[in-house]
Formats: sequence, structure tokens, C-alpha cells
Amino acid sequence: MPAGGTIIHLSYPPRVTVVVVNWNRRELLRACLESLAAQQHTSYEVKVIDNGSTDGSTELVRNMRETFPVVLDLIENDHNRGFCAANNQGIAASHAEFVALLNNDAEAEPGWLAALEDAMRSAGDVGMVASKILVWQDPSSKDPARIDKVGHLIYPDGQNRGRGAGEIDRGQYDRVEETLWPDGCAAMYRRAMLDEIGGFDEDFFAYADDAELGMRGRIAGWRSLYAPGARVRHHRGASLGLGSARRLTLIERNRVLLVVKLFPWNLIWLNGAHYATRIAGGLWAAIRNRGEIRRYSGTTGKLSAAMALLWGTVSALPRIPRMLRKRREFAAKRRLTPRQIRDLLRKYRIPLKEISEQAT
Repeated sequence: MPAGGTIIHLSYPPRVTVVVVNWNRRELLRACLESLAAQQHTSYEVKVIDNGSTDGSTELVRNMRETFPVVLDLIENDHNRGFCAANNQGIAASHAEFVALLNNDAEAEPGWLAALEDAMRSAGDVGMVASKILVWQDPSSKDPARIDKVGHLIYPDGQNRGRGAGEIDRGQYDRVEETLWPDGCAAMYRRAMLDEIGGFDEDFFAYADDAELGMRGRIAGWRSLYAPGARVRHHRGASLGLGSARRLTLIERNRVLLVVKLFPWNLIWLNGAHYATRIAGGLWAAIRNRGEIRRYSGTTGKLSAAMALLWGTVSALPRIPRMLRKRREFAAKRRLTPRQIRDLLRKYRIPLKEISEQAT
């Protein structure tokens, strides 16, 4: 907040709308909103979409907006509509040129919004900008910052991972550059792109939703940049928990839906082989207590994780006809050829060893 708690009165609409989706994360939401109140930006508003919280989150927002330095709106749902639907509500309620997303379990540094907008304005065909997302740590900690993700990479079976995940931040990602797409935890999207291709696919509910939107934007001809000055710190796994079987199921299910909806047909036919290769790599990593499965302790835990992965693939099957319909509907907006899409995926391909041994 500006010195003295001054409220900034801006002309409407602001250049940027920040959308924050919340569900029963009152104290994390407080820290998130406090970080947004401190933004060094001259024209923005904040919209909180609450998915039926019962922990006092909505009362917190009502109290904070009385002294919030910019407009702070609250949209209340009577149940958990999911990350995708709630973000779409925020996007629909915005009239700004740019829409930024910030997870309720993330805290933005003061220059975050300005850095995102600067990158977005660097070229008219930039439709998305990714943040430097670091793993949250106590501000007083002397430990070096660890990267959560700086943009995304993808494996040919459709499973994606954050670029740089787990690395110590030594400045190796400190230049503005193109990236495959931004992580929805902290990102900015151009209104013109969203108007053209639509918002989040609500059939995804949560997880891989940002991958689907980003991939759709890239196929429609929009570029994506990474802005290292747009820094946020993220409490990882605060939504469903890093050890949640439900989380694994959604990630694996939505991988299949992404492939069916957007991948070139020759990659779809090869998907089974790529999937089997990734699973084999994951099993080898698990034997050595590495990768995603290491989060699940004991034989029972690892079996539960394996079943969640399998159920994710199986649960995607009845949704495939709907994805095929959406594929046909999107066909007229495709600007990249199948070969260009393959080249894009190859350029940002994550190695098998890395995706097998890295935990999401």
C-alpha cells in the first residue's frame, strides 16, 4: 500500500485486472492480497473469486477492501466451481486490456505487475507472459531461493513440467525470452487473445488447464514470453496437497484431454508409446526413490499413487468425444501447421530423465 495508506483513485477501466481464485485459504489469501496492495503499478484492480469458502475468507476480503489502495472486488460462488470456471468468471468481469492471474498461495514482489506488462507490450503478438515463480520461504531466511518454475516444458505424451523446477536461482533465468506458455499460478494474458480463443476449458476443472490455454494460444499464433523481473513466491501444493491422489488423477486425466484436443494426429497415434516410455522412466525413478512417487511413503502409498495415475488415464476416456468436438470447433482458429506444432513441442521438450526424476 502507498505510504500513509493512501487509496489510489484511478480512471476506469484500469489497464490490468488481477484475478485471484480462493477456496478456504484465508491466511494465504491475506498474504497474497497484501502483496498485491504493494504493487508498483499505476493502473490495476483486483478481483477475488471465492469458491464457497467456509473459513472466513469472504469476510477477510470485505474488511480489506475498505482500505485497499485499488478496487478490490469479490465474486462469491456457493460451491467450489474449480480453478478454470472461477478464473473465467474473473476474466468475464474484467474490462481491462490485460488479465493477470495470481494464485491465492502466492505472494508477488512489488514490481511483478509492471514487469509483466512491460514484457507484454514489447510486441503486439505476445499473448501471454510467464513469471519467475520461486518456492516460498520465510523472508528472513538466508537460504538461496529455489525455483518453482519459469515457464513450461512438455513431454511428447502431453505431460508438462515447470522449466527450472527445483534448481537454485543463480540468475540462470534472468533474461526476457520466449517460453512455451506461462504457469497459471502467476501469469498475464492479453485480452485480445482471450477474446479470440476463449478462456480456460472448464472440463479440466484444475491442473493442466494453463497448459491447455497456453497451447491453444500458441496454435492460434500468439507468442509467449518469460519476464524474470516478475517475481512471485509460491507455497507449493497448497490446493490439494503434494501427496494427494486426487491431484495425480487430475494431472494424468487432463494430459490425455490436452493431447486429444490440440496435438497433431501423428503425435496422437504415437501417444501410447510415449506414455509407456514415461511410465517406465517413472518406475525406474521410483525404485531409486526419485520423482513424483517418492512423495508417497511405503508400499501402500506408492500403490495408491500408481492407481491414481492409472485412474487418471481411464477417467479421460469418456471425455474424449467432447474433446474431439472442441477440436473441430477450434480448427478455424489454428494458425500453426501440424509440422509447426511438432517443431514447437520439440523445441520445448523436457528430457525423459528430467520428467521422470522431477516432482511436480
